[in-house]
Amino acid sequence: MTTLLIAEHNSSTLSSATLCALTAAQAIGNDIHVLVVGKNVESVADEAASLSGVAKVLCANADVYEYALAEPMGDLVVHLAANYSHIIAPSNSASKDFMPRVAALLDVGQVSDICAVLSADQFKRPIYAGNAIATVTALDAKKVITVRASSFDKNAQQNDQKCPVETVDFVAESVLSSWQSDDITESERPDLSSASRIVSGGRGVGSGENFALVEALADKLGAAVGASRAAVDAGFVSNDLQVGQTGKIVAPDLYMAFGISGAIQHLAGMKDSKVIVAVNKDEDAPIFQVADYGLVGDLFTIIPEMVGKL
Repeated sequence: MTTLLIAEHNSSTLSSATLCALTAAQAIGNDIHVLVVGKNVESVADEAASLSGVAKVLCANADVYEYALAEPMGDLVVHLAANYSHIIAPSNSASKDFMPRVAALLDVGQVSDICAVLSADQFKRPIYAGNAIATVTALDAKKVITVRASSFDKNAQQNDQKCPVETVDFVAESVLSSWQSDDITESERPDLSSASRIVSGGRGVGSGENFALVEALADKLGAAVGASRAAVDAGFVSNDLQVGQTGKIVAPDLYMAFGISGAIQHLAGMKDSKVIVAVNKDEDAPIFQVADYGLVGDLFTIIPEMVGKL
């Protein structure tokens, strides 16, 4: 049995989520081949070839793969699927698009967002906004799986000798859909998905102007800025900063929550953080149930004091 791991990358380097998914793939126990798909991604394939535990790298390099659209990605993976028992990808916006298509074309079920590997056909995954963990046994001959990166450690070990890199000549077509544009927010702060420190604000921050306090503390800590859905819905910040079940799932070394009550949807996105610090005026706020350090107080007093001490 062999596992095909579909790499997440930015066309120049592998993402940390790929390294976490590699850890999950190794727990399954098969040989591992990494599929790098995109346009001008030879350097990414070369990087993947040096990862410990990878037996072979497949590189699919074509214009049609540049934006990871569901149609060409699905057709490519299905074309390769005959040689693999497990097809794995980090759980992200792209894989949530093309992996269900892969599963449908293969006529198998998908096991989404796994957080633990029990055996080659048994996995754990969160349900009910993370309030329960389901143990799932996949009986299909081919397993299509997405991995919750925050639940696995990064495998960043390097091989002394690189594994072979094989070019995939298959070029799929995209008939029903086409890429139009990307609207990307540029920031000098760390990326929210991979940051080791995150400072988040919620509805209690009060306004978009007041979010400057949260940003000031984040800058002092070299941290990424996050937000609850309530803050995003209120228009305080853009939705690419949302942490939670319908936002980004994060597990930094330090997560600081200001003015966030702790709805279960938000907790589902950050409760795996190693150290959680919560500041809220309401001493009964649910966020305090998962916090390692909790402070009942006014964030408009506490954040400036923290910034001053830092």
